[in-house]
Amino acid sequence: MTQLLLGIAPEWVPALDNFVVGRNVELLAELRHALAATQGGRTLYIWGEPGSGKSHLLQALVGQARAVGAAAVYVCAEVPEAAQVVAVDDVEKLDEAAQVALFELYNRQRESGDMLLVSGTQAPAFLAVRDDLRTRLGWGLVYQVHALNDAEKTQALLHHARARGFDLPGEVTTYLLRHGRRDLPALLATLDALDEHCLRLKRAASVPLLKEVMRA
Repeated sequence: MTQLLLGIAPEWVPALDNFVVGRNVELLAELRHALAATQGGRTLYIWGEPGSGKSHLLQALVGQARAVGAAAVYVCAEVPEAAQVVAVDDVEKLDEAAQVALFELYNRQRESGDMLLVSGTQAPAFLAVRDDLRTRLGWGLVYQVHALNDAEKTQALLHHARARGFDLPGEVTTYLLRHGRRDLPALLATLDALDEHCLRLKRAASVPLLKEVMRA
């Protein structure tokens, strides 16, 4: 009989403090500055390959803004109403109507001094969106989110394991990086599945248990 998990593992929430910086030191500093600013430098576009950490940063920024009492919203591939902090993920997935809505939102956020953070998989000049929106996204600060190398991914996996309260042996991390999917969200999801599997069996994390999770 499969034992039910009691949800004792702490919930992992994207935050600026648990983002593994890697080569993104300047970007992280700019995000912190923009969140603290009351005027100027409040529209940012970040881009990078899938799994590079864009969604983590957008969600983290919104979470931090809410923590200090600001009205903040995060959406993916859609456009919300205006707020003090708005984060729009996956801009390249917006249809024509949504692109018009984002163009209008960009202007409102800029005029009001509120913050708008947008992400995509390419730099503004190469986005397959309306010309007027492409131009607007290039007006503000633009940063590439650099994907992590294997050493930085190892750091991220260890940090994630500590946050969930379990030990991650080095051989497990090595095997996961060699045989798992390369993007960090997939690696973290596998780690979560391993943690749950270990809790179910009441055993420590190991390569054989990881192989069972990956086969499943």
